Amino acid sequence: MVKPEALVIIPARGGSKSIPRKNIRPLAGHPLIAFSIAAGLAARTVTRLIVSTDDELIAAISRNYGAETPFLRPAEYSQDETPDLPVFQHALRWLEQQEGYRPEVVVQLRPTSPFRRVAHIDGAVRLLLENPAADAVRTVCIPFQNPFKMWRIAADGFMQPVGVELGIPDEPYNQPRQSLPEVYWQTGYVDAARPSTILAKDSMTGERILPLVIDPSEWIDIDSPDDWRRAERLLESGELTYDSLGFKFGGLHA
Repeated sequence: MVKPEALVIIPARGGSKSIPRKNIRPLAGHPLIAFSIAAGLAARTVTRLIVSTDDELIAAISRNYGAETPFLRPAEYSQDETPDLPVFQHALRWLEQQEGYRPEVVVQLRPTSPFRRVAHIDGAVRLLLENPAADAVRTVCIPFQNPFKMWRIAADGFMQPVGVELGIPDEPYNQPRQSLPEVYWQTGYVDAARPSTILAKDSMTGERILPLVIDPSEWIDIDSPDDWRRAERLLESGELTYDSLGFKFGGLHA
């Protein structure tokens, strides 16, 4: 039986304002992007992994950790406000036009989530393959704060309950969490989609999205210096280990 083609694309732009050169800054002895590369290479469902970057140094470091960098991303797709969609459309079209390559599943692994578990990658790919009617799969978790208890501050200075806007008329902010609708937060750890969703529907998700629910404690994203220090502490203390994440550097199965 032929293994389905599952392509990991790691988007890694050279510019970063919150933490300069974030994608290649060392975290516990390895560049940040190396964690996503190692996890992707360790996933049993993944057949190919590339890094889409506009930066020669990021490309060289990525290749050193086992990723492919078949192209340098054009500057027009590497701006501060560039969304994911044109980046992924460019990569898929380049691979098809230059190599005749078109995968069955496309997986996005963001470098800012270094501690994703390999099982989540495999779970997302398998879930999409097992559900032909689905356009995409996203990892989600129960949020730390329920949006039905949130507020807006109006122009007159008084607060307006968001929960009422969401359809709960009777003081949702005073209700126990258990009585409010269950909601989920998208973690950004693993997104899996069909190429047709990205190319034909002009969307990273389409309309039919399946959840892969993970534990909130597994949601660790690096977007600030404080996040970086916390991530380092988790590894240094042994609270997180490479064995628990499921990968070793070099792309070998743990």
